[in-house]
Amino acid sequence: MSYDTVLFDCDGVIAEMPDRTAMTEAMRRVQRRFELSTPPEQILSDFLRGNLSSITERCRSAEIERDTFFAAAAREGVQAQLTEIRSGLRSVYDDIDAVRQLNYPMGVVSDNHPRVLSFLLQQFNLASCFETVQGCRFTPSEFQRRKPNPYNLKIAMETLDAESALYVGDREIDIKAADNVGIDSALLLRDHTAESEADVAPTYEVSSLWQLHNAL
Repeated sequence: MSYDTVLFDCDGVIAEMPDRTAMTEAMRRVQRRFELSTPPEQILSDFLRGNLSSITERCRSAEIERDTFFAAAAREGVQAQLTEIRSGLRSVYDDIDAVRQLNYPMGVVSDNHPRVLSFLLQQFNLASCFETVQGCRFTPSEFQRRKPNPYNLKIAMETLDAESALYVGDREIDIKAADNVGIDSALLLRDHTAESEADVAPTYEVSSLWQLHNAL
């Protein structure tokens, strides 16, 4: 198959995953602010999974304005990640040079916050590699655009004028999003990648970003 564009997820593909302990502590600060009985681990899980209905119900039960809750959680979650990157506790993967050597128009499509994505790519001198970066702000409306919704993949393809793209992700939901937009996918098998039970199979499975060169 011939591709004119390569799109990448970020966390777990380009960069290491956010530290769960740091993110849980960020949600603990949100829990304290709103005096919630919900464990911070559950709050974090709902945000990572994009569980809008659960968050909405929790805010309703606690009589909290949902947008106010989202703003606080976004602020804490973004700041925790920026601190982690600045301190050197979170980095890019060792095979990132494989991306730098690809001679394709490229983009990033992630469910992480655009501010985090921009900072991370700048920090590791990767910003010039990507012609478009599509993220999701931590707001109710943008939560509805998270994968497997193909919205941000479509925007990235339109921005790059792509007709035949390959999307590289590390999760089942990435493969579903690619299928929903009608493009091929590559499942990157990192240590944290769970065994897929999806009804949609990736076009390729690779254990390193270097193996993409064979697919392309």
